[in-house]
Amino acid sequence: MKVADTRISRSIRQNILDGLRIEAVNWAGSLEETEFLERVFDLSRMPSADSRFRDAAGDIWQHRVNNYDWPDDWIFSDDRFDLLGCSDDIFLRFLSEMVHPVVRPNRDEALRLVSHINDQLQKAGWGLVRKELIAGRPKFVGVQIKRGRIHVRAHSRARTVADALDAGWMHKEIQRLEAAVEQDPALAIGTAKDLVESCCKTILNKLGRPPSKSDNLTKIAKSLVRELELVPEGIPEQTRGAKTIRILLSNFISITQGLAELRGLYGSGHGRDGSYRGLEPRHARLAVAAAVAFIDFATETYHRRQLVGDGK
Repeated sequence: MKVADTRISRSIRQNILDGLRIEAVNWAGSLEETEFLERVFDLSRMPSADSRFRDAAGDIWQHRVNNYDWPDDWIFSDDRFDLLGCSDDIFLRFLSEMVHPVVRPNRDEALRLVSHINDQLQKAGWGLVRKELIAGRPKFVGVQIKRGRIHVRAHSRARTVADALDAGWMHKEIQRLEAAVEQDPALAIGTAKDLVESCCKTILNKLGRPPSKSDNLTKIAKSLVRELELVPEGIPEQTRGAKTIRILLSNFISITQGLAELRGLYGSGHGRDGSYRGLEPRHARLAVAAAVAFIDFATETYHRRQLVGDGK
């Protein structure tokens, strides 16, 4: 049986580094560059590219601090670090350290960076996933995503949403999703509905518009759509695809209605008769993907409106 190639290819690495260049990301974050690199590499054992210094730490200081005559993205093309050809472990450690809370204390900045990186890593079956919290901020590690679990993009986006909303209980629901989607589709479907409800309630509470305890998911979701103006009124007719955009956004609420109905029909928490036959994991994955699409879009819209409100 042929083993799948899960190495992170040169092209995927190049795409990640190109993205960092385009966005002008400060890869060392709040640390000095030598301080950052020493978290991954032993600079004292690496040669200097400048004959005046005995090791890499010396020439990095000379050309990035003393003279400042190397470009900001010098690390991406330095053969000593060889980010395009080094081991997967080293490459993933470099990326993980870039979003470490000590290196990048701004939670939103770190989460955006993780999202961009995972867009590429998922192609090779890898992803940066949250391992633990440090002072309330997520620490990420690179892991290989096994077959039979939720696709890396789905569960990494769900975790990103939970981190962005600082909603610890959502992480518990995500953990249940990951564990149940293959072995217990009914539980995964029920949890997907709960995840959407948690997201809606969290954002509404942050907006100062908490829902009533008696409100069902559909009513809660409609309140969120209204508060965030997810279905814009002013899309000009001359905009290409204006009608399609309006239809797509107008049907956004149907995701929550569908999840609620699916949970009622097939999800956990309801008694069944002896002839009942549940759905398969592929149906559970569809429900999870729909739930993640909803919470991802809603959360990003919420944060964009917060930035506009702050004048950023």
